[in-house]
Amino acid sequence: MGLSRLAALHGVATSYSPSAGVTVAVPDDTVTAVLAALGVAADSPEAVEEALAAADARADSRLLPPTVVVWSGEPLPAALTALPAGTALTVEPETAPGATGTPEPLRMRVPGAPRTGASGRPPAAWWAEPPLGVHRLAVRTPDQRQEASTLVVAPARAPRPPARTQGFLVQLYSLLSGRSWGMGDLGDLADLAAWAGRTLGSGFIQVNPLHAAFPGRPTDPSPYRPSSRRFPDPVHLHVESIPEYGQVRARAVLDDLRQDAAALSEAVLNKGAHIDRDAVWELKRQALELVHQVELTPGRRAAYCDYLAAQGQALEDHALWCALAEVHGPDWHTWPEPLRDPRSPETARARAELMERVDFHCRLVWLTELQLADAQRAATDAGMGVGIVHDLAVGVHPAGSDTWALRDAYALGMSVGAPPDAFNARGQDWGLPPWRPDALAASGYAPYRALLRGLLAHAGALRIDHVMGLFRLWWVPEGKPPTEGAYVSQDGEAMLAVLVLEAHRAGAVVMGEDLGTVEPGVREALARRGVLGTSVLWFERDWEGTGRPVPPEQWRADCLATATTHDLPSTAAKLSGDHVRLRDGLGLLARPLEEELTEDATDTAEWLGYLARLRLLPEGGGDEEAAVRAVHRFLLATPARMVGVWLPDTVGDRRPQNLPGTWDQYPNWRLPVADGEGRPMTLEQITASPRLHRLMEALRP
Repeated sequence: MGLSRLAALHGVATSYSPSAGVTVAVPDDTVTAVLAALGVAADSPEAVEEALAAADARADSRLLPPTVVVWSGEPLPAALTALPAGTALTVEPETAPGATGTPEPLRMRVPGAPRTGASGRPPAAWWAEPPLGVHRLAVRTPDQRQEASTLVVAPARAPRPPARTQGFLVQLYSLLSGRSWGMGDLGDLADLAAWAGRTLGSGFIQVNPLHAAFPGRPTDPSPYRPSSRRFPDPVHLHVESIPEYGQVRARAVLDDLRQDAAALSEAVLNKGAHIDRDAVWELKRQALELVHQVELTPGRRAAYCDYLAAQGQALEDHALWCALAEVHGPDWHTWPEPLRDPRSPETARARAELMERVDFHCRLVWLTELQLADAQRAATDAGMGVGIVHDLAVGVHPAGSDTWALRDAYALGMSVGAPPDAFNARGQDWGLPPWRPDALAASGYAPYRALLRGLLAHAGALRIDHVMGLFRLWWVPEGKPPTEGAYVSQDGEAMLAVLVLEAHRAGAVVMGEDLGTVEPGVREALARRGVLGTSVLWFERDWEGTGRPVPPEQWRADCLATATTHDLPSTAAKLSGDHVRLRDGLGLLARPLEEELTEDATDTAEWLGYLARLRLLPEGGGDEEAAVRAVHRFLLATPARMVGVWLPDTVGDRRPQNLPGTWDQYPNWRLPVADGEGRPMTLEQITASPRLHRLMEALRP
């Protein structure tokens, strides 16, 4: 009983429900391990009692929670209205991004009269709403109790997208042009956006996370397990677009590198090779080393210095980690003990000794940020109402840059995943350490705010992978199977308020991947704050009723509607059943092939019959390309504000970019976009594809 109460006080659930009407208890040793990761000893009855007493004492002494959220124009939260009469409040507003000077503090006092008016709104007589931002709130009661909290004042909703817009979804590495160095890059992204906006009237391009990858031989190709989410990866640079490239004196060396890069592309596009990120980076790194030797012009130097000043310690830490990884290997847990602490004297000395390499890595981040800005500018110049949609991965590599620089903010020894459910009885372990909710709250959510601000700087929208993680995550202790994890909650209101605030400042749309098991009330909370959901056609059935497809007019409007995602079969593969045969060939089916094919074909036939009844399939059955168009006509018939077209669907690609449940059995994250026969296609070929143009013509309003 004591352990359960202690767990509840720290947001650790002692049970979960894998399906309706079923409750599973979390093992006590899991609860104890999770509490230990939160800095709470609970390994004996005596320790539990001591921790409970400490938690109760803290709760009794606090006037306010660590973070208080005020939604602009809405009633004050109970935490403020419950303050004792006569309490003095002082708000020290933050300096808004780009502003100068220090704002004057705001001073208020809780009156002795009733604290709210008849409408439930705070009386203007005592509450002077601070500007939007993250501020310091200090309170002092008449009996001289004093306390400070973080005050988040957020707009009621995130920015909305245009009333209706369509665009493409693509994994950037898979989009090779004739000038690529073996994988798609930011120059290719800018070209795709300019073409799609001008030629098709598209409103956005959604890409995979472009976070800094964890280095290695081979590098983990998954964009969802990065070294750092805060900074982008320079492997995405289009090298020739860097102004200093043209000033490199060693032209012969650059020419040789460019020829080697062309050979990499040739192997991928015409010889059946997979995208080799490591080989691409080795060539680009050599070229960038030469570019780095070119002196910046005075104007470029000033801009670079401004960037360094704006990014501050965070960028320097990331660049130092990159430099140290070159010397000691990428896993900081194996470094000499003093270097595992980013603030140790030994690390400071290493910083000075490696300053040239630190500057090199800082410069690469700056150059990548500039090309990210160029891509967004190309999109908006082409008339896109949203532009580039960036993707925020749910976590980071346990041995990467972020966990080294911010290790106190992470629950090291824990991994994020998913509990067992009807689709996966073994649960999932994603190998990503979670943030510590208590550390985030104590910092005023500073790492989270910096992360969002960086990602939104050059984005028209931000997709948040596993958006339910803003509220709770499934923690798996190291050494335990995913079935023996536990849900850990955090202050979802504060996480959501910071997200909406930063999106407002950037003028960016926010959408969340809310597929699968979602805690009750989460979708409603996200919708209330203007965060769009994700709706995938094949999953949109009346699961609690008839089980039939949900009519298009009954879909939610505040969503990104798609036929598939990077983790699902392409539409052509779904229509043909090829995705089932692929899984069978890799030994991934739980039942005989014929059973799986029959069930899948029944599901597909029901959808196609429904599309025909809605007169969205005038060509009739048996025509795969026509069926793909019908699927997308259905999406357009919904009220969804954003309709996304998986770019490989436009040319009939049958291969998934990622096949969950596989590692080396399938070339996840290493395939170029290809046609229906598996022949890789360049960006130039894709944009000229008659099949693409027939599909997009069907999507014109």
